[in-house]
Amino acid sequence: MTVAAPRAWRGPAWALALLLSALSMIGPFAVDTYLPAFGPMASELAATPLQMQQTLSAYLFAFAAMNLFHGALSDSIGRRPVVLVGLGVFAAASVGCALADDIATLLLFRALQGASAGAGMTVARAIIRDLYPPESAQRVMSQVTMFFGLAPAIAPLVGGWLLVASGWRAIFWFLALTTLLIVTLHARWLPESLPAAARQPLRLGPLLRGYGSLLRRPRFTALVLASSLPFNGYFLYILSAPSFVGELLAQPPTRFFVFFVLGIGGVMAGAWLSGRLAGRIDPARQVALGFAIMAAATVANLAVNGLLPPGFLRCTLPLMLYAAGWSLVTPVITILALDTAPERRGTAASLQGCLGSIVNGLVAGVLAPWVMHSLLGLALASASQLLLGGAAWWVARRLTPDRLQPQVGASDGR
Repeated sequence: MTVAAPRAWRGPAWALALLLSALSMIGPFAVDTYLPAFGPMASELAATPLQMQQTLSAYLFAFAAMNLFHGALSDSIGRRPVVLVGLGVFAAASVGCALADDIATLLLFRALQGASAGAGMTVARAIIRDLYPPESAQRVMSQVTMFFGLAPAIAPLVGGWLLVASGWRAIFWFLALTTLLIVTLHARWLPESLPAAARQPLRLGPLLRGYGSLLRRPRFTALVLASSLPFNGYFLYILSAPSFVGELLAQPPTRFFVFFVLGIGGVMAGAWLSGRLAGRIDPARQVALGFAIMAAATVANLAVNGLLPPGFLRCTLPLMLYAAGWSLVTPVITILALDTAPERRGTAASLQGCLGSIVNGLVAGVLAPWVMHSLLGLALASASQLLLGGAAWWVARRLTPDRLQPQVGASDGR
């Protein structure tokens, strides 16, 4: 199913990574850019805090549901059409959010944003694995993670500027215009990585059976959870940023940007290290190193929040270390999960994204509101996500330890 990278992409790998990162950054921008505007939005739309939190959940659950189809569609009609149509729908949904005059309308268009945003993020993973063998794919995936890591740092800052300058509706106009720019760039430069001969017919019955088959592969599910659950250990703090930074740490609004920069610095450092280690050490050893870093950060986070008075740096630096550990782990696990179904990587990427988004949605809608007003509660909740993710990795290792290497033979010349 894979074509040789030089034939489909003649530029440097970092340029492709930057192009694909723009697809992956849409999701964080859709979540983080409007967080600073929750108060003004709630006031203008006569919405309760719970209803505003539901705008996050509506996005995430729609993202999860449609992820089941984006990859399968790309396996059937090609990668480019799914990406370009998804971007177009996201731009239109952003316009709908900008024009919303009540909370119900906002929820509707937020769900439409979520339903379309996953097209780029999901298909980008399949494109990388289409074009490159395992070691190179890990390097490109790490570069994507580095570029992607900028989004959560930039998004709240951009949202804050737009809110002050033009009000909360400008945030969604910005998302619409930015997405149209991304559509233009990808229409010009994005390669089609799936040859017509390798495409699979899209039939609902076989598709659902294919998902059932993947779900019955415990290794696939364990690998997905081994990446998505630890991510929530950090994502929980992003979701709770207004309460964590402003209320619990009593910091001014300018410190929100510092908080995001520290975390994203950790993400980029871990992703850089992952790219450097690709092909140099065994993938299982790299994952073990990442989990060890997250475990050390978690112990420090629990100690700081359980034993010491609140302090901005001592409460945020462990999160930076945690983010570095997660981004060291995730490129490897993503490739391993996709290689459980090398004949239909788009379908595997869809289910991978769906399961991860369901977990993210539960954290956003249930866990974050429950613990976001307590420093120790946040630390304990974060630790629980790491423990569950570590258990999932342990299961994956015990199921088929001899097959944890990516499938090199499936990656070239087909």
